[in-house]
Amino acid sequence: MDKTKLFLRLDFAAGARVGPGKIALLEGIGRHGSIAAAARELGMGYRTAWLLIDSLNSMFAEPVVTTLPGRRDGATNLTAFGEQLITRFRHIESLSRNAIQAEITAIRRKLK
Repeated sequence: MDKTKLFLRLDFAAGARVGPGKIALLEGIGRHGSIAAAARELGMGYRTAWLLIDSLNSMFAEPVVTTLPGRRDGATNLTAFGEQLITRFRHIESLSRNAIQAEITAIRRKLK
């Protein structure tokens, strides 16, 4: 089985970045409806997760998640744009992987 991984991060102007970590966090929020639960699943602290979500909400014209303040269970939901961001990022990853597969195979053949 091929263990080669492609790491893709989109770096926009002014330090705005979207990569697999933020996307995985959004996917976790989609599954759990909670920043805290998504953070636990990824092995990160709540504050780190909250800061990542805040950075995503700040970098785009639309929020990626909405929260219901004051709820003990942390009710957090992906917005339609948040779902689109996940889908588009994963599609970009897939397109990239497919486009470079022959090159990866050629390099892998030279490994010891």
